[in-house]
Amino acid sequence: MSQTELLQQLASMSTEARNPASTALDTLDSLEIVRLINQADHTVAPALVATLPAVAQAVDAIVAAFASGGRLIYLGAGTSGRLGILDAAECPPTFSVPANQVIGLIAGGTTAIQRAVEGAEDSPQLAEEELTAIDFGPNDVLVGIAASGRTPYVLGGLDYGRKLGATTVAISCNSTGSILQAADIAICAEVGPEVLTGSTRMKAGTAQKMLLNMLSTAAMVRSGKVYQNLMVDLHASNEKLQARAVRIVMQATDCNSVTASAALQQADMNAKLAILLILTGDDLASCQQALVKSQGFVGKALEAKA
Repeated sequence: MSQTELLQQLASMSTEARNPASTALDTLDSLEIVRLINQADHTVAPALVATLPAVAQAVDAIVAAFASGGRLIYLGAGTSGRLGILDAAECPPTFSVPANQVIGLIAGGTTAIQRAVEGAEDSPQLAEEELTAIDFGPNDVLVGIAASGRTPYVLGGLDYGRKLGATTVAISCNSTGSILQAADIAICAEVGPEVLTGSTRMKAGTAQKMLLNMLSTAAMVRSGKVYQNLMVDLHASNEKLQARAVRIVMQATDCNSVTASAALQQADMNAKLAILLILTGDDLASCQQALVKSQGFVGKALEAKA
């Protein structure tokens, strides 16, 4: 793409426009700057309301993928890629899913997590190569993330995903973004111009972080990883998380810490099993069987035993 064509593209993007509220940004004192940024951030959540039906559609697709052994793959460059990696990295400790069930890919590989890799985002072929390397297939869901909506790396990945018959999702902060037309499900969070012109790590990044949180959290809830509003499938891998597991069991069963700790020890630190042991009074094998029959849903297991 020529520089003239790229300049024309940038001119059409709301995230690249100048914010009239911040044209005197360089003359403000510290409190005035952070107050202005905070005021701008207040517009992000309302901007996502219109996206919710599409987000829910994407969640349904992810739930179906998980049920068939598929995965959720995030794909992005720069801030967008880093946010995908962040969300993916949080899923195993929060929901005890395998490390490869939610994967974040970034243009330029692991080096790009900490510093820019020049030119990586301009290669559509690179995305196809990286998806091939993780055996991406039709049972997976691919979420392409690009604030601009035109990143070649993301477009290449979405095109490849659709060729394989996988469900593809696009997240952009520009309604003119070409990735929105390249995906099965289009999510456009039009948050408008940034306080610092073109710095899409700000409002656009916040919007993307919120959307990814919705996708992964809602999909895990729908997959039986949550009881009430408690993360009962957490992986208690350190002292803080072990204490949190005790607290979760206490909150779910209204028991004391001694009872919760004893049940967790019996259940090998499995909070779901500990909750069933306390609430049903049944033995471990019976509670394990109930969880299997309910496909991991604690509420359904309790209903079956009622």
